[in-house]
Amino acid sequence: MKKIAAIASYKYLPSESGGQKYISNFFSNLATTVKLTVIGTENNNVPSGSNYELKKYLKRNPLSYIDFIGLFKTYKLLKREKISTLIIEHPYIGWMGILLKRLLKIKLIIHTHNIEYLRFQTLQKWWWPLLKIYETWILKNADHVFAISEDDIQWMYHHMNIDKVEISLLPYGVFIENAPVDKEEYKQIISKKYSLNESKPLIFFNGALDYKPNEEAVEYIVSNILPKLIEKDFQFNLIIAGKNLDKEIQSKLSYYQNVHYLGFVEDIDSYTKAADIFINPVISGGGVKTKLIEALAMNCTCISTEAGAIGVDKYACGNKLKIVTNKDWSSFVTQIIDSSKLIENIPDVFYKRYNWRNIIEKTSRYI
Repeated sequence: MKKIAAIASYKYLPSESGGQKYISNFFSNLATTVKLTVIGTENNNVPSGSNYELKKYLKRNPLSYIDFIGLFKTYKLLKREKISTLIIEHPYIGWMGILLKRLLKIKLIIHTHNIEYLRFQTLQKWWWPLLKIYETWILKNADHVFAISEDDIQWMYHHMNIDKVEISLLPYGVFIENAPVDKEEYKQIISKKYSLNESKPLIFFNGALDYKPNEEAVEYIVSNILPKLIEKDFQFNLIIAGKNLDKEIQSKLSYYQNVHYLGFVEDIDSYTKAADIFINPVISGGGVKTKLIEALAMNCTCISTEAGAIGVDKYACGNKLKIVTNKDWSSFVTQIIDSSKLIENIPDVFYKRYNWRNIIEKTSRYI
């Protein structure tokens, strides 16, 4: 079995955010086809029964991206184990990958999750042009690049001039292979748990709510979406899940009897499966919103802003994904109301595109 190493320079276990789950699920699925060793940070907790080994060589502190001790330990491991391919998660620690590639003559793959400089540009960070220079340099010096979406691939080719490196698609994956048949059962369970009228459409939103783009999305829900839904006398229940929501926003949500903020929930899939409609009023942050793909996989009808739907294959989603111009909240609300009557399954092509088994089968040829 081929020996592969990967570097993840931050905490991803246990997985809470979509980005952490993306890494965790990629590693566990990749390890079914190769002998995988992951070099990670000290604050990761590997579950029992893991099918790959995690070496906690990297520090997690303000200097973690220039960790020379971690570099030395990683070099010794790769040389001792005769590793043939190194995958780096995100470009931030890509300098280490380039150095190891040149010292050990191994193949270097950069696994991108976004165009990082664009994400920080939308967050109005002054240093995003510097990140663009660094990110472009890292990608140009890789042997191969994995991108999370076709949109990112085209951006790399046309705006970053990554024209001499092969780039392939590695989308955010899901484990299920068909539209779930037990949505009604889960809606009954969640409705009973929170004393909801299950005859009303159940709307859902979730995310790490201490992340500014998600916090802003909840503010848009409170200030723009809920008032318009109530104005139209639309009967519904709304559940919002995610940790660390601002106390002031929580207070505003408590004004609505049919709105329930739950904080962090362990089994997020149960809530997504129970929902009739998933809303994604995200404007900033850039990149693929993994929660949107998870909601589509659970056969939710999804209403999203244009920014929130970046990188998602619209064709594969059929009528289950409704995209609205950013900040056009009147149209957003109209789509929610109209979609509450939609009885339709997401196309089978969605699962062919986004199922992990199919993704790894295609990805393996490049490793």
